[in-house]
Amino acid sequence: MTLYEPRKAFKPKRAPQRAAYDREVVHAILDEAYVTHVAFADGEGFPHVLPMYYVRDGESLLLHGSSKMGQAAAARRGAPFCAAVTLIDGLVLARSGFHHSVNYRSVVIHGQPEILEGEAKARALALTVERLAKGRAAETRAPNEKEMRATVVISLPLAEAAAKIRAGGVNDEPEDMDLPVWAGVIPMQTVFGTPEPDNGVGAALKPPILTQSNTPEVKA
Repeated sequence: MTLYEPRKAFKPKRAPQRAAYDREVVHAILDEAYVTHVAFADGEGFPHVLPMYYVRDGESLLLHGSSKMGQAAAARRGAPFCAAVTLIDGLVLARSGFHHSVNYRSVVIHGQPEILEGEAKARALALTVERLAKGRAAETRAPNEKEMRATVVISLPLAEAAAKIRAGGVNDEPEDMDLPVWAGVIPMQTVFGTPEPDNGVGAALKPPILTQSNTPEVKA
């Protein structure tokens, strides 16, 4: 097991016992989630946070979007990024309002983004498609020249990465245990629904088989 070693300033100060720095834990959370919230400052120092679909490629997150979006300008300027990913596993209902909580798994990443070009950019865009459904990158049309120019791909390294996890049950005070209030955990999970074909899709074309955790592998 190898560990990430984020700077002290980036380590959780509240409930530090919930922090985890081993790569397997961080990777598993990133590979299960689909959306990250990316924070950065614009040229005037104004903060922005935007949700983005992503894919993990080894020791980096790949983000893509319009070449005119704010993240692209910030990355070209050399501004640092902070990205957060969260999975909710359950609602924790206690006997007291103070001890209500949520079971979750999260990852926070701080890093210097890099804009990818050429073959690295094309590979990254294939990965973003492949993660949605295995084999999808090979069977769909690749981006044309116009689409490539309109798209930016940003790589965010995982060098400064840390997980934080809350699991388990209720942490009520001993004097509250006899209160006539229901307490416990209500589990939560995200599941795929029934595929809904687009207009014009023939009956012979079958939807892909999806898995909740799909780490793509696309060679250069």
